[in-house]
Amino acid sequence: MKVFISYPPLESPKGVPLLGQNRQFQWFNSKSYIYPMVPAYAATLLKSKGYDVAWDDAIAEEKSFKEWLDDICNEKPDVILIETKTPVVTMHWDIVFAIKENLPNAKVVLCGDHVTALPGESMKNCPCDYVITGGDYDFLLLNICDHIKNKKKMEPGIWYREGARVKNTGKFRLDHDLTSLPMIDRELTKWWLYKENGNYKHLPGTYMYSGRDCWWAKCKFCSWTTLFPQYRVRTVEQQLDEIGALIEKYGVREIMDDTGTFPSGKWLREFCRGMISRKYNKKVRISCNMRVDGCTAKDYALMSEAGFRFVLYGLESASQDTLDRICKGTKVAQIEEGVRNAKKAGLNPHLTCMIGYPWETKDDAQRTIDFAKRLFSMGYADTLQATIVVPYPGTALYSECHRNGLLNYDGIDGWAHYDMREAVMKTALAPDEIKDMAQQLYKLFFTPRYVLNQIRAIKTKDDLKYILRGAGKIFGHLKDFS
Repeated sequence: MKVFISYPPLESPKGVPLLGQNRQFQWFNSKSYIYPMVPAYAATLLKSKGYDVAWDDAIAEEKSFKEWLDDICNEKPDVILIETKTPVVTMHWDIVFAIKENLPNAKVVLCGDHVTALPGESMKNCPCDYVITGGDYDFLLLNICDHIKNKKKMEPGIWYREGARVKNTGKFRLDHDLTSLPMIDRELTKWWLYKENGNYKHLPGTYMYSGRDCWWAKCKFCSWTTLFPQYRVRTVEQQLDEIGALIEKYGVREIMDDTGTFPSGKWLREFCRGMISRKYNKKVRISCNMRVDGCTAKDYALMSEAGFRFVLYGLESASQDTLDRICKGTKVAQIEEGVRNAKKAGLNPHLTCMIGYPWETKDDAQRTIDFAKRLFSMGYADTLQATIVVPYPGTALYSECHRNGLLNYDGIDGWAHYDMREAVMKTALAPDEIKDMAQQLYKLFFTPRYVLNQIRAIKTKDDLKYILRGAGKIFGHLKDFS
């Protein structure tokens, strides 16, 4: 049986779609391709069980839709997995129709946070054969393939067709053992397509995934709480072995562990000590996502010694009322303390800020910009990312906005608007004000004090190249919100 893990081309004048391994979808003017971890595990797991697997990321390979469809028709896969998200789900429905028109016997499987929230919608509006709900696409895709091939009973979390009827196997469960997964086959999944990324200072870089997904998992805006409502991790030993293989086999110099929140406490400290004892800290740099309340000053010092470089924090807002309403579970004062401790330990803190909450005034949003500016000017933060708040289906924020009539767009005719190019929710800010404020955040990179701090930090060619690459990305983000 031939199985394709596919990202079909999504052709749009808006730019390149950031789809795989992205919690928030966005069209980018500046090209960026991120290594999708769970689909990579799916490909590897299926191959280990004897299936003929092809990695088919036509977005990263920059194929036209015609080129991709011709390739699919020539290869004639039996099963095609496609990950989708809210802003492009209707585009994917059209693609499923095209697949079925050309390969009527191919089984098409959809997965992702949107179809997890609304599985019946896709079964109704396109001829897909299966919908996987929940985030364990790898285990459930193997189960579907075993069902097709050997009539194995399907696990909970799968929607399917039986004649003209749509059925499902019940609520998905996250009871799969992540430690049973084989190490990702980097050759099979074409790791080189993703070896350059705006977050990497040292090239080549790659992604890793120690856990699924966030040990807090309560933020009301986060679409991945829909996929991963509970937290699981692989062992420290497994992740260290993978890092060793990435260093020795592929010469990787920087690794982004994209676990929603990197494991903290005992797991983190054991991992750091392992990096030091194996001397990997001399060969590779590690980046991760972390909460501002996740580490002590001693933890940051140990992380720095262990080879960590880049740490991403969800600032989200400088309004305590907003942090409370989105169930962030942190205080504004903790944000400054966390990034200050990380910077003092020699790490490079990165902030993510969001504009366009329905309850925030312009003064509230400006407070976030001013707070980020202060952290930048004091040298506590090195980089940031600005986004417009999007209430994806399945999240508590979407339910609240839907219930209270706060959505500018909703349902099938509105999903394409959920692409961060405009405000989806009714707010006190005009649409142009929201975009302008997002641009203001990116313009912090051009303040004289920040530029001077970055120039002073240049010690190597990697530092200089990183700054130049970053400048190109920033200009691209300014266009994203123009």
